[in-house]
Amino acid sequence: MCATTNPNPPEASPDLPRPKVLSVAESNAAAASFARLTSRLDYLNASDLASVKSAYRYSDEAHLGQLRNSGEPYITHPIAVTAQCAEWKLDAQALMAALLHDAMEDTAVTKPDLIERFGSPVAELVDGLTKLEKLQFNTREENQAESFRKMLLAMSRDVRVILIKLADRTHNMRTLSDAPRTKWGRIASETLEIYAPIAYRLGLNQTYRELQDLSFRYLRPWRYAVLSKAVAKARGRRRDLIQKVQADLEATFERHGMAVRIFGREKTLFSIYHKMKDKNLSFAQVTDIYGFRVIVPGLIDCYTALGLLHQLYKPVPNKFKDHIALSKINGYQSLHTTLVGPSGINVEFQVRTEAMNLVAETGVAAHWLYKESPDAANANPDRLGVKWLQSLLDIGNETNDANEFWEHVKVDLFPDAVYVFTPKSRIMSLPRGATVIDFAYAIHSNVGDRAVAAKINTEQVPLRTEVQNGDVIEVITAEGSHPNPAWLGFVRTARARSKIRQYLRTLAQDDSQHLGEKMLAQALRAEGIDHLPDEQGQLTEVWDKLLRFSGNRNRSDLLVEIGLGRRIASIVAKRLAKLLFDAGQKPNPLLLTRERFMAGDAVAQGSVAIDGSETTSVRFATCCRPIPGDPIVGYLGRGEGLTVHHRECPVAVKLKNKDSDRFMAVEWADEPVRAFETAIVVTVNNDKGVLAKVAAALSAAEVDIAQVTMADESPHGALDMKFVIAVRDAQQLESALRNLRHTHVVLKAQRATNGH
Repeated sequence: MCATTNPNPPEASPDLPRPKVLSVAESNAAAASFARLTSRLDYLNASDLASVKSAYRYSDEAHLGQLRNSGEPYITHPIAVTAQCAEWKLDAQALMAALLHDAMEDTAVTKPDLIERFGSPVAELVDGLTKLEKLQFNTREENQAESFRKMLLAMSRDVRVILIKLADRTHNMRTLSDAPRTKWGRIASETLEIYAPIAYRLGLNQTYRELQDLSFRYLRPWRYAVLSKAVAKARGRRRDLIQKVQADLEATFERHGMAVRIFGREKTLFSIYHKMKDKNLSFAQVTDIYGFRVIVPGLIDCYTALGLLHQLYKPVPNKFKDHIALSKINGYQSLHTTLVGPSGINVEFQVRTEAMNLVAETGVAAHWLYKESPDAANANPDRLGVKWLQSLLDIGNETNDANEFWEHVKVDLFPDAVYVFTPKSRIMSLPRGATVIDFAYAIHSNVGDRAVAAKINTEQVPLRTEVQNGDVIEVITAEGSHPNPAWLGFVRTARARSKIRQYLRTLAQDDSQHLGEKMLAQALRAEGIDHLPDEQGQLTEVWDKLLRFSGNRNRSDLLVEIGLGRRIASIVAKRLAKLLFDAGQKPNPLLLTRERFMAGDAVAQGSVAIDGSETTSVRFATCCRPIPGDPIVGYLGRGEGLTVHHRECPVAVKLKNKDSDRFMAVEWADEPVRAFETAIVVTVNNDKGVLAKVAAALSAAEVDIAQVTMADESPHGALDMKFVIAVRDAQQLESALRNLRHTHVVLKAQRATNGH
């Protein structure tokens, strides 16, 4: 026989006796009583139950005299939060923390008090919740970002923290009508934008739906009321339809001997409103308001039940989803199908096992619900949202900037997943729009860092290719390869973006440290010290004193700040020279005289040599694009590293007049290691094939073309074309210009000045 639950509970009979009317005092006393929890705590043993009761008494005494906005005793709130946690069958420590969660915030209770009375684990949970209570979510994104970051740090210690917090937020939303109306918008927006998505990603679907509906109720009260009335009317009109479907289902499953449970379900008001808004529909056009959930004994029964449903009613094309074979990112598993029911009304059906239903409704909480039978829940942490949580925590540890972290979070909160396969047939879920690089980083950061090529379904593809459902992806790696900064332009997942940025930051820091070391050594020569002293032996104390003077944690940090222009090398060098002198190391008089005599010479012995191997720490100004052979100067921007200009560049001249202290001597190394970009302007007769002829002339000079721009074309007459080309030095540039001038279509060829 199949057990069923009617989707529409019967109305109360008028013959039933009226309940006793309680006074306000009696009602408050009943709400504040531990008896409200007793029936929900039957899964605890006697010892745990006694501990929870002790926490209740302590919390009741601590909150004595405090009232909620409704006028009820404050203890009614911790009791309601604990009741929700008990629904998830959380352990005694979590229930005790739920009862005490406001004690440190709103009373004189301290953390040491809780440790002494209830032990360290409970005190740590309450402390984590107290820190969350102190967070202020404002509309300013940087505050929201930092607040969310702190929340995840609290969650990292114990996932029970966020479960209790979600229970707390749910009760606050249920009673929001008691709060001042001025707070409704802020609290409801915060719930919809932050807490509901967290509930979704942790698999707490029932809580997720409730938080959405409650937020909608207080953000759009008029629309909520109108839609609520419309659904109630539709429910009345379609009562016969629902009863007919229910009867058909019962008869079908009973005829085939399947023991199932059938639940009627209704779309939430928020879900209906969202669908109407997104698809520009009227309420009458939303046909799948009602649905049924069929709970079956085992996995194979899911597919058997699906077959029976498809025989009973005709399926709607493209409305079947198998979330069992390909579960959602938050662990949700179920079969979804939409069928054409009686009177041509579309009805959605969800088919799942008891274990799947539990995970679908409670997500990570299924760990406690099924702790005595983990196999039944199939509660793999990767499938219950914990992997997502750990991923965000890892990113939080790697990311110092709160706004950058919030950017990652927003990407990952609502992914529309695609499912792909590794060559060994492992299924992986990624957000829609994810690329091969996202896939590589999802496997392992080392795979992402070293990716050089990829194959999708055995065909070679670019690394920026978007992956599609069912793709089999193979990533080819190479030792010594590194992330490309250009990848940031197309990666979709927070993990990939975070790992690439982390590598670039490390690279930039290494380059800046190397440049800072060069610059400090150069500045020391001007003080008569011929080399940078070691940090070991007798000179350790000298470096310690210098770091106390500069406020840096270590030598590396100081050199990075010099390389980034945050500290002036000459000032640090003077201080270091004095400390060395005090330690008994005197300056070299000959070196001191020579350096000061040549101080005005740009090619003095102490100048920094530029060979092109520098990456992020040295930039070549695009206003003048200097190349080896040009006279150059270096400008140390604040926090930007070293920018190299042509000595006669108008921008450099202007900067030198305004900020001469930040200029330093630089020179080209004897053997630069790469080509450098510069700009040329070529004036040509606008004839057919002119671009190909100019390109051939440049190619003959072994010059690479990086960019071409042209003025508005005219059918006849002269035309200016601007090329950005890569050359080894000024000699190769002159050779390229000569080739161009000897080309018959070229009227004039010259180097561009000041970026024009």
